[in-house]
Amino acid sequence: MTRIPLARTRPEQARAGALTLAGRIAHHWVPRRPRPRGLLAILGPGLITGASDDDPSGIATYSQVGAQFGYGMCWVMPFSWPLMAAIQEISARIGRVTGEGIAGNIREHYPGWLLRVIVTLLLVANTINLGADLGAMGAALQLLLHGPGRLYVVIFAAVCTLLEVFSRYENYVRILKWSAVSLFAYVATALAVDVPWGRVAYQIFLPDLVWNTDSLVALVAVLGTTITPYCFFWQSSEEAEDEAVDPAAHRLIDAPDEAPAQIGRIRVDTYLGMGFSNLISLFIIITTAATLNAHGVTDIQTSSQAAEALRPIAGEFTFVVFAAGIIGVGLLAVPVLAGSAAYALGEALGWPTGLRRRPKDAKAFYGTITVATLIGVFINFVRLDPIKALFWSAVINGVVAVPLMTVIMIMARQRRVMGPFIIPLPLSAMGWLTTGVMAAAVAGMFATW
Repeated sequence: MTRIPLARTRPEQARAGALTLAGRIAHHWVPRRPRPRGLLAILGPGLITGASDDDPSGIATYSQVGAQFGYGMCWVMPFSWPLMAAIQEISARIGRVTGEGIAGNIREHYPGWLLRVIVTLLLVANTINLGADLGAMGAALQLLLHGPGRLYVVIFAAVCTLLEVFSRYENYVRILKWSAVSLFAYVATALAVDVPWGRVAYQIFLPDLVWNTDSLVALVAVLGTTITPYCFFWQSSEEAEDEAVDPAAHRLIDAPDEAPAQIGRIRVDTYLGMGFSNLISLFIIITTAATLNAHGVTDIQTSSQAAEALRPIAGEFTFVVFAAGIIGVGLLAVPVLAGSAAYALGEALGWPTGLRRRPKDAKAFYGTITVATLIGVFINFVRLDPIKALFWSAVINGVVAVPLMTVIMIMARQRRVMGPFIIPLPLSAMGWLTTGVMAAAVAGMFATW
């Protein structure tokens, strides 16, 4: 189906005023179904962002934590949920209020050198992470079907790129939403094995905290996997994108009367999306703790290793579901990684950006998605240790996360950016707490390097 051309091509035009009636009719000539009501209609950027955070690389981290520490690190997931949700809600508000993503706002209000450093580091980290995720998906399918793993990497990359570039925006968002269902595979694996749920509950609410080098490194790894820069960029840009594609919606700075409903929707979407993400992460830790750790398997480096190790311990069903989950969530995470990189670079350079645009109207934006994915494929064809690659990706994410979160927090409290919609003090306090926790985590990462 033909994609709808974009009505507003530049932020300056958006600020100039509403489109003419003739322009709106010309732009929205495709008949639209009434918007669905209920929870599914509310869930959108927050759900997709949260689900993408449990990417194959994240699954590897949570599997390692469960295998190494058993149930001892279960407390980290409920602890990190409000922190993660707060910074994501703030990012989403910036996008919905201003009609631009984070990179676009930094470009408009802050020094160019700051934007260049942040976007460059994000591009490098996202591309490495994307390559690792593609490799994990190929390895998982190879475990299930045998055959050439590298060929599967190429096929997954092609499928993700073609869908992201050529699908109509509304349809693509629907695909991403339903892809999140694949994460329930990890609920199934936890329910399929013998778990001492009383012990799990104890470790969540009254954990036996042990502070040593190994546990600190694990804590840093989990926080760095859970609170990550590409999620900030993606959710902010998707909120702006959803506003631009809806003829009845406006930037909140232009339409204050829409604010109560939209801010309420953002809050519900974000807290449920991040809660879903952390719940799945918790189930992965529980599954590997109940199986691998209980049987003395404590060294897991990749998600496919975790799946393979489960087969002799937990049985064929658990192995198959775990491996299939890696593929399902990878099909969601790879487009988000490539898309967030393209949003950041496009907004930084003033390109026409957005998945709502036709490819011919945003060649550089879609070109960035394609090139990032191709580099991710290339990473799997060179002699590059995937564990070292993910390590450096984590280091880069840590380097960029704290200054980026600081900029986000300052931006969200400035009237020249947010108008009357600066974030309230309780949310601001939670956002600064999250920034402080991440700063401590990054300091701990370098201290234990």
